Parts: sequence; structure tokens; C-alpha cells
Amino acid sequence: MPLSLSTLIACVLGVATLVSSSPTTPVHGIAPVSLPQEAFSPLIPQKILATANTLRSPAQYPQFTDRVSGTWQWFSPDTWTTGFFPTTLYALHTRSQLCPGSVGDTDWLALARRWSAAEIPLETKTGVGHDVGFLSFPFSEELLVNPNNATAIMAVNNFAKALAARFNPTVGCTRSWDASDPTDFQVIIDNMMNLEVLFRSADLTGNDALRQIAISHARKTTVNHLRPDGSSFHVVDYNSTTGKVFRQRTSQGFADSSTWTRGQAWGIYGFANMHRNTGMPEFLQTARHMASFFLDHIPANGIVPWDFNAPLNPPRPADTSASMIAATGLILLAQEELKQKPENTTGAAVYIQAAADLFKKTTDLAWNPSWQSLLSNGTVNNPAQNNLTGIVYGDYYYIRTANELVAMGLASC
Repeated sequence: MPLSLSTLIACVLGVATLVSSSPTTPVHGIAPVSLPQEAFSPLIPQKILATANTLRSPAQYPQFTDRVSGTWQWFSPDTWTTGFFPTTLYALHTRSQLCPGSVGDTDWLALARRWSAAEIPLETKTGVGHDVGFLSFPFSEELLVNPNNATAIMAVNNFAKALAARFNPTVGCTRSWDASDPTDFQVIIDNMMNLEVLFRSADLTGNDALRQIAISHARKTTVNHLRPDGSSFHVVDYNSTTGKVFRQRTSQGFADSSTWTRGQAWGIYGFANMHRNTGMPEFLQTARHMASFFLDHIPANGIVPWDFNAPLNPPRPADTSASMIAATGLILLAQEELKQKPENTTGAAVYIQAAADLFKKTTDLAWNPSWQSLLSNGTVNNPAQNNLTGIVYGDYYYIRTANELVAMGLASC
């Protein structure tokens, strides 16, 4: 489904209002955007390096901060978020190439490799289940730098094998959470992000069965996680024996009928990525549909709440991680629009402008120089009252969003 008229008009008009002084030449007919100065602040490499220099023994990884001083809370490697900090280090290596001199003379690549090492035992023994896809992120980044790195190749293949083992052909999906009742086959919208490792391993091995698992999972998610208006359920429960859906619900959102914003953001990114990996138009349509809902439901102040349907009173927390995941997903979607024949320049401009707007509003709200994280106002799990924190993946996608815009020639460092 195409973007709604309200989103299209608002975002297209916005393209003319957020043009930077440099660069000034449109790319694919899209006007460049101006990012806030914080996007390339020296505080970014300073904070990330300070965290990287606290590598612990035995290894632990930052996931979120406390709510008062912004101090990182540390967790064992066998945690679904472990891959994000080393992937952030790879993102700064990328930035050192995109914006020479902007991140100091630190060897970010060496740090990224060092921080990835504690994940290697998780290839064969882990409790994260489906989230092996997230664990694979730093190794996929390494293969972009050195396609022959045997350690990274083995990691990607092992993590893909673990995810594929959770596939049920009757259901047509990979299992997300394990349940005490083995017939309760739970699938969460987040799992769209884990499918990437299947494609990377298929590229390495030629095993097309991995691609087919990812395609099947995404198709089932389109049918059973999406509502007609483009919003999404967080969790779908299937009967593992019959493959039938017996419940559609939330775990981290406000209500079963509401839209948890981080889940919606995972979906935008996940389906845009499915199109990138397959070229199948159905996935582009799904990504557009989810993006349209997300953009049409951002409040007038531009701040993404933790759930679009959460009550306004008491004041609902924001989720800056959802905002930044969505921004990166929208850029990926724009890139896919530019691959269409003819190029969908209008659609791509909408998504680029929306990503820039999200970036600016998030910076205005949550850039916090005194915290160890880059951003505050993240919501890890609001039903568990874990909110108003910095979050490691929120910081990663903050850096990634700016990197992508620079790489496209639409922003300057």
C-alpha cells in the first residue's frame, strides 16, 4: 500500500524546508538534509571509546543505563543485545572513512574485533534463541571489511544454522520465544531483524534453504502480524501442530490491540531489508504500509512514544530507540525505492525527510552530554517500568542513521 496522502504531503513539503548548505546538489532528485551538529559531535567517539576502554574480564556488555546518571548497566555475553556495542564500533570505523578526522585516530576496527571475541562461544551454546541474528551483526560487518575472515564466516554460518533449526514448516516461521507448552509457537515482530543472518549465510554457502526459510517467515508475518491499517501485533501465537493462529497479542506494548512503536520500527526495517535481499515487490509493499502507519501516527511534537496507543495521562514515555530504528529503516526503504524502474524519487524523498525529522526531534529531546550513552529517553520495557534510559541499540542506530545519509551524499559530516 502506498503512503497515505497526509504523510505524502507533509513529508514532501518538508523536503524544501530542511536543506543543508553543504552538500547542495540533489542526489537522485532528492534535496540534501541538514542534521543537527550533535550528529557528528566529538562527544560520540569520546563516549564510545570510554566505554570500549572498559572491556571487562570476564566479558560483559552494556545494554541500557540507569535513569538518573546515565551509567551503563552491564550484562553477560549471552544476552540478545550483546552484538550492538561491537557493531557500534564497526559503525565508527565506517565513519572514519566517510568523515576522515571526525572520530580521532582510534583503531575502531581493532576495537570492534576485540569486542566481538566474547560472542564466539555463543555460536554453539546460547540462551538467546532466535536472537542469534542480532548476535551475528558484528560478524556480518567484519565480512564487509574482510570477506575472507574465517572467524566471521564461521560465526555467521553457525548463527544461521541455529536460527534455521527453530523453523517449523507447518507454521512457516522460526520460533521466537520458547514456551512451557511446546505446541505454543510464539513469533514476535522483532524476529524480522534476525532473518538477515540467513541471507548472509546463504550467500556464503549457497544454501538456498536458508533464503526460503526467511521468505516463508516474512510472508507469514505479513499475513498474521499486520493489521489492515499497517499497524502490527507484537506477538502471534501459533499452534505448532496445525500451524493455526490462536492468539495475537502484545508483551511489551500497551495492549493487545495497540501498536508498540519499537516493534513497528523493527517491521519497517525488516521488510525493507527483505526487499533488499530478495527484490520481491510484496516486501516493499509491506514496508511501505508499516512506514505509512508509523509516520501518520507520530504526535505533533515529533516525539515517538513507546506505544502509539498508550494513554496521554500520565505522560507516556518516549522511546528514542524506536525513533532511531525507524529512521534507519526509512533510509533503507528510500534506498529500495531508488532501485525501482523508474526510480521512485518522490517516495524516497518522503522517507529521507522523515528520517531526518526523526533524527532532529530525537536529538532535541534526548542528546545528553553528561550521560555515558549518547541518548536518553529510551524505553526498554515499559510494562516492567524500564524506561527513561539510554539504550545501546538506540545509540547504534543514531550513528548508523547519520552514516547512511552521508554515504548517500544527502548529508555532510
